[in-house]
Amino acid sequence: MDEITALLRERIYAQHYATGVWLKQEQLSDELGVSRTPLREALRRLEQEGLVRSEAGKGARVISGDVHTLLSAYELRAVVDGLAARLASANPSPARVREMRQLIDAQRKAIDPWNPRGYSKLNVDFHELIVHMTNNEFVIAQTSIIRMTAQVFAPVAMIEPSSALRAIEEHATIADAIEAGDGVTAEIVARRHIEKTITQLRFGAARTDSIR
Repeated sequence: MDEITALLRERIYAQHYATGVWLKQEQLSDELGVSRTPLREALRRLEQEGLVRSEAGKGARVISGDVHTLLSAYELRAVVDGLAARLASANPSPARVREMRQLIDAQRKAIDPWNPRGYSKLNVDFHELIVHMTNNEFVIAQTSIIRMTAQVFAPVAMIEPSSALRAIEEHATIADAIEAGDGVTAEIVARRHIEKTITQLRFGAARTDSIR
């Protein structure tokens, strides 16, 4: 059952199943070569993680990438990322700090030539690393929201090199604060880092509404 859940989760993250797509149990059962019982349990777990939503009489489908859903997800991201950065600053190990720096360097290399898929993965790795640096199991349990916003919704919130460059410099500032043990600054910068995306989403939604 865990293997089925993991496989479906990774396929959603890899956009094999796009946002809004219905996951029909009969089709998935044939595709994966599994019975309906473990498949239903796997879909239930993915629903608990927020990756799919079930509708009575219709089944389950991958969470939609509409603006309202995006905003809701990023509002949680702002809190999780800010808290994680503050907690990670409490006792950052040299090895973890080096790992943060290496990920930032790799992100810069993904800019030219522009590699959006590579950058997106490195971006997820950077933020997940900070979450794991907290050593707080309850914060770590929120890791899925990072991959959900950065990977599942990627086709909706397309990344451009200019925004990636800005994000990388903010990553460097977050890393500096964590390394210095400055939890207050780390939390503020990490939270603002996500809030900029929220502002962009709201602005985009407002423009769309005004054009209608």
